[in-house]
Amino acid sequence: MSEKVKSMFADIADDYDRINGILSFGVHNAWRKKTVLESGAKPGDRVLDCATGTGDLAIEFKQTVGHEGYVLGTDFCKEMIEHAPDKADKMKLVVDFEVADAMNLPYKDNSFDIASIAFGIRNVDDPLVCLKEMSRVVKPGGRVVVLEFGQPKGVVRIPFKIYSKHVMPAIGGFLSGNREAYTYLPETSAKFPAGDKFLDLMKEAGTFSNEKGVSLTGGIAYVYIGTVGEN
Repeated sequence: MSEKVKSMFADIADDYDRINGILSFGVHNAWRKKTVLESGAKPGDRVLDCATGTGDLAIEFKQTVGHEGYVLGTDFCKEMIEHAPDKADKMKLVVDFEVADAMNLPYKDNSFDIASIAFGIRNVDDPLVCLKEMSRVVKPGGRVVVLEFGQPKGVVRIPFKIYSKHVMPAIGGFLSGNREAYTYLPETSAKFPAGDKFLDLMKEAGTFSNEKGVSLTGGIAYVYIGTVGEN
């Protein structure tokens, strides 16, 4: 994965949660809850959350799978993931966190019921390799779940385009001192395949028996769910 991307996230790690909450107006919390719901996670499941960042989605999963379940959050940027254990501890949740690359996961085949990634797959060097690797560590019949930004259409399109292109870099850059990071993030979102195009990418991976996408907030984000087929 790109050292430039890793360095960028390391630089904004301390301010990441605060700025995310401001820029998303808190709607990202609802998106994570919807992601866990769409994943079909249940008590006792084993979940791997890739590109976990500061651990929010991993923590959301842990609340669903319960004490009898297991959640492991991984990220390739240690500065981001260093913030995660304290967040879990404050909520009295047992979640493991490790530094690992989503394109080269150090886990055995068929180790998890669910593998997830939120707002991270567009930052890997090869999303197709990432999908295949996440599928590898999931049991047949389990799910790979992706939460990612889209390109909204209709009445939402123009306001979102203005907001992401001009407002996000200005506010994010001011609060973090790194305008480049908050220019990069919406730019990659605008270019990344969304909706049917991402479902085509999942089909190309050749690891899923079926795939579906769920539009969130008028297409500003999507949850994609792929059921892993027999090996």
